[in-house]
Amino acid sequence: MNRIKTMIIIGMLILAVTGCGSASVELDYGDAESFEAALNAGENLEGKTVRFLAGELHPDSAMGYNVWAGEHLNFISARNPDIKSGDIVDVKATEITSSLGSWFIKYEKISNGTIGDSTITSQ
Repeated sequence: MNRIKTMIIIGMLILAVTGCGSASVELDYGDAESFEAALNAGENLEGKTVRFLAGELHPDSAMGYNVWAGEHLNFISARNPDIKSGDIVDVKATEITSSLGSWFIKYEKISNGTIGDSTITSQ
């Protein structure tokens, strides 16, 4: 009887450890180029998810911690987002504004983004 209880407890622990990870999120946009093209076409992308390659970092910009992704995309955070130049980053856009031909995107990082069948990419 103790062996059965032990096996049940071990099984529950395995389920708890493997089941606690969050489910993956299929990204809406797989790259900065397709995301920027949709913005330039007038689409409202607030709430959409995107994967981008972090370019230059500007921690003291007037807008906050600014991560450049492409020519006109600025991903803005009030706090250090723990991103380094060259990182691949998945985010959910929470607020998007435009000024002088550039896009300023406030975001939430997501750690479980995946490229799926409906993910839009520039390629």
